Amino acid sequence: MAFDAGFLAAVAAEIKNIALGGRVEKVYQPEKDTVILQMRTFEGGGRLLINAGSSNPRVGFTQIPYENPQNPPQFCVLLRKHLSGGKLTDVRQIGFERVLVLEFETRDEMGYLCTRRLVIEVMGKYSNLIFTDGEEKVLAVLRPVDFTTSSKRQVLPGMRYEMPPAQSKIDPRECPAARFWELMTEAGDLPVEKWITKTFLGVSAVVAREMAGTCVEKSVAALSKSEKQHVFDLFSGIYAFLEMNESIPCIGYDDMGKPVEYSFTTLYQYEHRRSFESPSALLDEWFGGRDKEARVKQRAADVLRLLTNARNRILHKLELQRGELAACERGAEYKRAGDLITANCYQLERGMTRARLIDYNDYREDGTFGEVEVELDSRLTPAANAQRYFKKYAKSKTAKVELTKQIAQGEAELAYLESVQTALNTAESPTDLLEIREELYRAGYASRGKQNQMGSRKQGAPGYAEYRTTNGYRVLCGKNNLQNEYITHKIAERSDFWFHAKNMPGSHVVMLLEGKEEPPAEDFTEAASIAALFSAAEGAPMTEVDYTTVRQLKKAPGGKPGFVIYHTNWSAIVTPDKEKIAKMRVK
Repeated sequence: MAFDAGFLAAVAAEIKNIALGGRVEKVYQPEKDTVILQMRTFEGGGRLLINAGSSNPRVGFTQIPYENPQNPPQFCVLLRKHLSGGKLTDVRQIGFERVLVLEFETRDEMGYLCTRRLVIEVMGKYSNLIFTDGEEKVLAVLRPVDFTTSSKRQVLPGMRYEMPPAQSKIDPRECPAARFWELMTEAGDLPVEKWITKTFLGVSAVVAREMAGTCVEKSVAALSKSEKQHVFDLFSGIYAFLEMNESIPCIGYDDMGKPVEYSFTTLYQYEHRRSFESPSALLDEWFGGRDKEARVKQRAADVLRLLTNARNRILHKLELQRGELAACERGAEYKRAGDLITANCYQLERGMTRARLIDYNDYREDGTFGEVEVELDSRLTPAANAQRYFKKYAKSKTAKVELTKQIAQGEAELAYLESVQTALNTAESPTDLLEIREELYRAGYASRGKQNQMGSRKQGAPGYAEYRTTNGYRVLCGKNNLQNEYITHKIAERSDFWFHAKNMPGSHVVMLLEGKEEPPAEDFTEAASIAALFSAAEGAPMTEVDYTTVRQLKKAPGGKPGFVIYHTNWSAIVTPDKEKIAKMRVK
């Protein structure tokens, strides 16, 4: 994993620099495996996030907003009881393991000073968060480990805390040059990268490749003396920076611009890379989107299933209707057959199954008329056969009108579901998901579940995201159709400007003038970029955005929430800058 012991050392140095001596102002637990400590210092402090989940374990400061549950979990309640107001007195990494200890000075139930410790184990699926007293007695554990889970080590309240089983590897910070060369001699035919990860403690594969440099594909035995010296120089240089509490957090990208790996040191192995000012800034960039996607998938599984089933049903229905509409195109043939039978009725008799009739409308250059073969029902008279064709013509004519109307309704319904899907992709909090469920309930797609009854409590105004442009204009962004409806028709004035990605599902974005003059072009570009980012075109290099004044908008008669009609607008083509937009956000 990329969050190796070296990255944890860099995070520990950052926590010391920012929060050592600070006090715990608040404790939150927004997710079952995530705890946030709001730290307050003379310099300002920050929000320290501790994730002990199996998928994205980490620790570091975060700027990403998290929504907290109304009823805090028991583990959070206990931490609040013991740590609120406590002073962070020590931050230390145990050896070169992925174990970090935060030590606090606080007061017990009697008001006496005491020591409490948070032990953070960042070990993949074995990650955990353990709360102990000053004597290493476990007071609480986020994920209890008993005999049924592990026979090697149990972590339960009341037991004494023990470190995870030690590995038979060498601390890379405490390996002298002579020992390093001796180990290289014993390595044999192992590839350089594999030898480093197998021999040294807390080294991830990406850091091992960085240490191997140009020798990454060679075996240790095949290295020349100069190449071995090069590997040693890289090895010792990387950890020399850590010893000085310095790091260069870096993310490596592939040719498509997709982030591939991250580390506490510069990743020269990637042509496309980006360095960050702090380990926490890197973690926010790397895990921010991943955490949001994971939360949406976990909490919105029922909504995703409902949308998928509804889309499949509508697509199947549209396929059948389009097939029927294509069959209606034969209406002209039915009318022609009826006309021909009527014109040639004197030549026909009951009992005939087929007849070749003269088409008097098909006059040819040689002075003759064309002939058409018509099928007949032998049980009917010629006049009845003609009426049968006329009825089929009338039926196809009526069906064509109705099918065209139903197909348009189906396509509009499909577009609405796609807008809900886009809103689901941009959802940031449980409240956003709850509003989407409420919207689907109002639209008739779902019933209120027992766990998601918005009607069981007083409904307030829908939420929305708020940004501030360079020149101080407020920009509101709806994250679902209820929010879109609210900011466009309830908050915005007729003179305010409205933005939306052209011809695709996306957020309504409103720039409020609030009595000011018309904004500069720079502010229009920023508002349009927000609309482009929160649309189905997210990630596209260039997106066309329509914008107009709110007075030009009209609600579609009988339309779904958030759907508007406009005929007068301007357009802008923008390339959203995620980092800049994130800095503009104020709510």
